[in-house]
Amino acid sequence: MALPKIMGILNVTPDSFSDGGQFDSTASACSQAEALVISGAEIIDIGGESTRPFADPVTEQEELQRVIPAIRAVRASSSVSISIDTTKAEVARQALLAGADIINDISALQKDPDMLALVQETSVPIIIMHMQGTPGDMQLQPQYEDVVTDILNFFRKRLAWLADNGVDVGRITLDPGIGFGKTLQHNLSILKHLSEFKSLGCSLLLGHSRKRFIGDITELEVMDRDLPTAVVAALTSSAVDIVRVHNVAATSSALQMVSAIDQAV
Repeated sequence: MALPKIMGILNVTPDSFSDGGQFDSTASACSQAEALVISGAEIIDIGGESTRPFADPVTEQEELQRVIPAIRAVRASSSVSISIDTTKAEVARQALLAGADIINDISALQKDPDMLALVQETSVPIIIMHMQGTPGDMQLQPQYEDVVTDILNFFRKRLAWLADNGVDVGRITLDPGIGFGKTLQHNLSILKHLSEFKSLGCSLLLGHSRKRFIGDITELEVMDRDLPTAVVAALTSSAVDIVRVHNVAATSSALQMVSAIDQAV
């Protein structure tokens, strides 16, 4: 059984829901990236705009000022894969020039019409996510006929659109968007049926780390949710290819246990 890769989260923002302001200097961002890699991260996901519920958008220039120095610093000190977490084509373009390897677009290339051209010009892997609404309104009243079926249909349409525009779907990783326009029960249904998304023929990313649904179940505060985050990663490890987490060490230990049990005779 192949274990999922661990993507370590590096938010160079002042207002992210979990670690806002902790790594918003180049030195602290580089130090945190090094710690994530030592703990077992194979990908560092760098974002300069908070996508927490009700977050305010930031300008392109502000986002560039946050992420580009961090990407350059991480690339100068490590060969780890770097993904740029952005919906803005110019931010993604400059990030790739600075050393990023992957584009992670939570809008699934819908927010910025120039993102498609950038994807067509490059051959880098792309992560597209499902989100109902926007960060500003997604948690007001999310509704689905059937959350898993609806997300599957969304991805089918996006993949067909990408293929029609000459993008090799083999480059695409799908993220069902835990917490992005979903209730507690929606999130649990997605987790229970993750294997159904593999029918689309793409790799799958799970981004559940420290999110509200974990707090709703456990009554733990945000910074105390790493244990249940690691448990979810372990329980879903056979269905996903990448897990995106804040505490890489905890998730790495959980996945090591999964591997040991799987290899036992």
